[in-house]
Amino acid sequence: MTATLQPPRPDATRTRAPSRIIIEGVTPQIDAGRFPIKRTEGESVVVGADVFAEGHDVIRAVLRHRFGDEPWVETPMTPLGNDRWEASFTLDRIGRFSYTVEAWVDRFASWRDEVSKKAGAGQDIASELLEGAEIVRQASSRAEGHAVRWLAERADAIGGDGGQAHRTSLALDPQLAELMDRFPDRSGGHRFEPTLEVIVDPVLARFGAWYEMFPRSAATEPGRHGTFRDVEARLPYIAGMGFDILYLPPIHPIGRSFRKGPNNTLTPGPGDPGSPWAIGAPEGGHRDVHPELGTMADFDRLVAAARDHGLKIALDIAFQCSPDHPYVREHPEWFRHRPDGTIKYAENPPKKYQDIYPLEFDGPDWKGLYEELRDVFLHWIDHGVTVFRVDNPHTKPFRFWDWCLAEVKRRCPEAIFLSEAFTRPKLMKRLAKGGFTQSYTYFTWRNDKRGLTEYLTELTTTECREYMRPNFFANTPDILHEYLQTGGPAAFKVRLVLAATMAAAYGIYGPPFEQCVGTPIRPGSEEYLDSEKYQVRYWNLNAPGNLTGLIVRVNQIRRQHPALQSDGSLRFHHIDNDALIAYSKTTPDRSDVILVVVNLDPFHTQTGWTFLDLEELGVHGGGPFTVHDLISDARYHWDGPANFVMLDPHHMPAHIFHVSR
Repeated sequence: MTATLQPPRPDATRTRAPSRIIIEGVTPQIDAGRFPIKRTEGESVVVGADVFAEGHDVIRAVLRHRFGDEPWVETPMTPLGNDRWEASFTLDRIGRFSYTVEAWVDRFASWRDEVSKKAGAGQDIASELLEGAEIVRQASSRAEGHAVRWLAERADAIGGDGGQAHRTSLALDPQLAELMDRFPDRSGGHRFEPTLEVIVDPVLARFGAWYEMFPRSAATEPGRHGTFRDVEARLPYIAGMGFDILYLPPIHPIGRSFRKGPNNTLTPGPGDPGSPWAIGAPEGGHRDVHPELGTMADFDRLVAAARDHGLKIALDIAFQCSPDHPYVREHPEWFRHRPDGTIKYAENPPKKYQDIYPLEFDGPDWKGLYEELRDVFLHWIDHGVTVFRVDNPHTKPFRFWDWCLAEVKRRCPEAIFLSEAFTRPKLMKRLAKGGFTQSYTYFTWRNDKRGLTEYLTELTTTECREYMRPNFFANTPDILHEYLQTGGPAAFKVRLVLAATMAAAYGIYGPPFEQCVGTPIRPGSEEYLDSEKYQVRYWNLNAPGNLTGLIVRVNQIRRQHPALQSDGSLRFHHIDNDALIAYSKTTPDRSDVILVVVNLDPFHTQTGWTFLDLEELGVHGGGPFTVHDLISDARYHWDGPANFVMLDPHHMPAHIFHVSR
């Protein structure tokens, strides 16, 4: 059977023919424009597009962009060849920008090009000059000011009865071309749809160092429950190490029902504090503070004191409840009930969490629940907190996060949300697309050269770089990787340098990290022995063998070198020993170039030869250059791509080189 092709049916409402312009391959965009890309204040968006039409007419294209509902701003796009066009715009404010591409056939430029060629070949162009006169006359009707009369008179002269040479000269006059560019005919143009968006966050969303600590373990003497005042006293220590964000696990009242004891036992003693993630008690819920930590006034004072030290407070937001949470009594419809009427507690079989009730996001009052949880964020924003680490977001509906985060960002554009989702890759990426500012990653489980190289290449060179900002935590209260359990202080040094130089945003859970605490509850477990999640700990900040000095130096290096303050320039360099990894970061103009070499073996000295991409390092044409180790202050004079390195992990397992000619 042969199909008969039918012509498209005419559209009676259309006043002119469909546009001849094709616009496709627009970048950057996420899922055909469904989700916005991400940038931080001061960065640029480079927009590319394939723009073309049939034939040989001259095409013009512009990048249209605007902030919020402000008027559109246009930037001419530059042709790169093969019908690819490009332009960029700078994001000068926090908030939401829109952008798109518009293009049209430039009738005058196409005509001018034709006339120039024919006149140059000595051909008769009388008819073409009449055609051009009409194009210019139409432009006079679009023009403004003195250009209206000037273009009308020029149209008359080009189409008049003067000599052809003179009229051709008038037609090809550069001043005419300039005015025609100012008042183009876009009637046959096309604009790309849908309009694309970019969310602009504060710089802290891209570059910052996080320090996590439990307030209840901040006391200056053993045996006492810490308070907000104790945390305030520790601020000089944290700020002195060069951190930007102090992240606190949940600070809310802790439930008493089914409270867990030390090391997650089911038999707590009368003085055991329970898990901070079992949120809610008679004293209050997600908008309240645990009485043993202090009052809300004490918390407000802590936030202000942190600000004076150059720190922001980040709070853990965990949308789950203890059986004692006021929500359980006041809103039973917000929880899932078993057939026997009891509320279903959290489980991760075979593990049971009787001290936690999950919320039911599909219940009859889902709208009321959504609004209440949004208002939890807004409550803490009113108390000066704009940075949030969100616990287990992958166990809540994506539609909730899409709505909630957009609502909060609309009211507080500078808010930052860190997604704590160690889950399947597509879930992690979908959370990032849906509005989370930063994302936990698989960095903890990438400890060899191949794993690190493949994972970092994915994060920094594929589409996910447009929406998923990695935050490399070297350890967390939940995860003590075997590498840290067995590798001793050298392993902690390795992971510190990797986290702080591979990712512009990184964090540590202290004081266990700087004190190289690596004892698990049992072999094969990633849980800490005597975890702070279930008991109060005392920490001697001056304990011998701590890494405080190295942490200070690494954070100083990060602040002094712009190359380390973003992720897009990360490139790996070959080195002939799989126990060694080499990579670089640069600023766009190569004014700051950092080369890092790390020994991934925490037990043995390793040696190797580098094979560096010198062009990537800004060393054009080869020749000698200097690498300055910013940790040891040693300087080495290298020549060419092949250079010998030797790293003893028990001394210092890494070089952080500044490269210069």
